[in-house]
Amino acid sequence: MQQRTAFIFPGQGSQYVGMAKDLYEGNAAAKELFDQADAALGFSLSRICFEGPEEELKQTKNTQPAIFLHSIVLFHLLQKKQFDMTAGHSLGEYTALVAAGSITLEDGLTLVRLRGELMQQAGVEHPGTMAAIVGIAPTAVGELCVEASTAGIVQAANFNSPGQIVISGSVSGVRKAMELAKLQGAKIVKELPVSGAFHSPLMESAQNGLRAALDRTEIRDAHVPVYSNVTAQPMRRADEIRAMLVRQLTSPVRWEEMTAHMIHDGAASMIEIGPGKVLQGLIKRIDGNMKTAGIEKLGDITSYRN
Repeated sequence: MQQRTAFIFPGQGSQYVGMAKDLYEGNAAAKELFDQADAALGFSLSRICFEGPEEELKQTKNTQPAIFLHSIVLFHLLQKKQFDMTAGHSLGEYTALVAAGSITLEDGLTLVRLRGELMQQAGVEHPGTMAAIVGIAPTAVGELCVEASTAGIVQAANFNSPGQIVISGSVSGVRKAMELAKLQGAKIVKELPVSGAFHSPLMESAQNGLRAALDRTEIRDAHVPVYSNVTAQPMRRADEIRAMLVRQLTSPVRWEEMTAHMIHDGAASMIEIGPGKVLQGLIKRIDGNMKTAGIEKLGDITSYRN
């Protein structure tokens, strides 16, 4: 089978104060994209990226467009590079869809800002939390979530890599599941500093607003397969993409399966485009032989082109 390249895009949690500042200061095209984004949003997202404060950057409504913009500016600077498939972790799926020609950069930015606002509001209306569980099989995590649901809503939210799963739901449900995970011998059980129960039923209130926005947005068939967070399978049709983006808010991110399917479909290298190295780390745990690289800084673009 032909060796293929996958471009992959990070999600929430990869942000940091100072992100993309080197791009803005060192590349005229990047500066123009940031300035256009600030004008479109009506506030200085670039300032929040470059200067913080961290508490402001960590607000979901700011985090999501910040990571999206950092990633898509890098992609724009790389655009002549060939890639055969793409995927993104949660928020990163929107970046992947822009890269695949399904959504415009402008519409993507509008959608991720709205998505962040809706998710942040859902977290206020329906408070919840998330926790990482390391060292227990997915089936066992599913079973303990069912058992813990007597205390409150809880389900698996991210299947990130072998033995690394994130659960999400009400505070009482998640903490009960954490107790059960410790009893089952989990290596790590850690509550995460998040503002809501992402990828759980507590995000349902965000779906209506997002669905309405997606219905108003022109979505085209993707040029290359985009591996869905919801199904872990490749998708290209516009109608399927629209439906999956709505379902994604309350469904688990199946990153381990997504990666496995990309490998099965011929991916020989996976290039993470955006802030941080989270996805490269997950991929190495999924398949230690997979060739990975990261494009985060201006210098990475030059070295990747060469």
